Amino acid sequence: MTHDDDASEEDRTLTRSERKLAIREPVFTVLVSTEQDAERTIRIDGSTPSPVLIGKSVSCAIRIEDKSVSRRHASLELADDALLFTDLTSTNGSFLGGTQVMQALLRGGETIRIGGTTLFFSLETQEVAPQRPARQRLGRLLGASPAMQRLYPVIDRLAASNVPIVLEGETGTGKEMLAETIHELSPLSSGPFVVFDCTTVPPSLLESELFGHERGAFTGATALRRGLFEQAHGGTLLIDEIGDLDLAMQPKLLRALERGEFRRVGGNEAIHVEVRILCATRRDLDREVAEGRFRDDLFHRLAVARIELPPLRRRTADIPALARAFWTQLGGEQAQFPAKELPRWQSMPWPGNVRELRNAIARQMAMGSIPPPGMDEDDSLEGVFGLGLPLSETRRILMERFEQRYLERILEQYGGNVTRAAEASGVARRHLQRLRAKARRSNPGPT
Repeated sequence: MTHDDDASEEDRTLTRSERKLAIREPVFTVLVSTEQDAERTIRIDGSTPSPVLIGKSVSCAIRIEDKSVSRRHASLELADDALLFTDLTSTNGSFLGGTQVMQALLRGGETIRIGGTTLFFSLETQEVAPQRPARQRLGRLLGASPAMQRLYPVIDRLAASNVPIVLEGETGTGKEMLAETIHELSPLSSGPFVVFDCTTVPPSLLESELFGHERGAFTGATALRRGLFEQAHGGTLLIDEIGDLDLAMQPKLLRALERGEFRRVGGNEAIHVEVRILCATRRDLDREVAEGRFRDDLFHRLAVARIELPPLRRRTADIPALARAFWTQLGGEQAQFPAKELPRWQSMPWPGNVRELRNAIARQMAMGSIPPPGMDEDDSLEGVFGLGLPLSETRRILMERFEQRYLERILEQYGGNVTRAAEASGVARRHLQRLRAKARRSNPGPT
């Protein structure tokens, strides 16, 4: 037997060994049938980026040109050996047989009708090689749950590119941490990372904030000011809460993105910059476009790629690691970590997601309890007094907790609208913005 024969025999042995350890993985095939187009099939398995969106929008993996189908009509997501179908509050609904459904767990053989389109689902299994140990984290993101494991390869690929990305997810899921991770993994990592929050700047100052202004451009412009685009030159600009960007500002942003240049307010010189754009939003941008609150052309310019961070309730397996990380970050000793609380924490809904979990860990360290979300916390004076701190420090802790809780609740009540929340609070918008910025600075951490 030659050396080559030895090598080929070893290869065959390895293949047989891998086959012994291989696992069976579900593979779904979706047959899409419409009146306008020929039938086509889409394959969904463990390597498919999740969720798979269905609708008219160009951002949907299953795009359907059907007037009775919404822009983002529904989504599909693997759930163990089944496929979870979710109607995204579409206009005309989704029907399994003759029954309208909002969610359905599919196991193959079902037919769902949306508008004039039918989706037939079939299931088979495939052998896959043993998986490598799950990644525990990627950059600033922490989590080994299946939901995060499916995201990591997508983030790796997109970070290496230079395309604009829209980062989606509920409040508190960690979109800014995701943006920082993409920047740090990108070829622009040595450049600046600049954040612009659309909710913290009044419409009259948006253009100056983004593009800067010349001296004397308007009352109060006593010196030249470089805008955030210039500050981010050679790096990444994160436009946070892009869905809240004033409609009048949107064409100016689009023009700057398309040309790669802009003029400062009051200036005549075109300034060229090289900036990678990331946008974050808690809103459904497809719906914002459909309802005329967000420009369609700007949406398509920004949403070259999209990443949706899962809510904490869909990644409960990550709660122990997150809780321990926050405990350490906040100065706690791991030997004192209350592991007995983990089952309860994993059963809680966490509507504020990872940010709420971090706040709850902070309360646990200071006061020894984490109340269920939605219930009043027992922020008793005795609990704070028990810390044995001076009067000034005790007063500061109580005031910070009061401000943070009030801010969270008033912003939640008004859907994150800072102007309306400030009016209802009887304080200036700028004061509420300062409280919000202070809360964010005091609550960094892994996601």
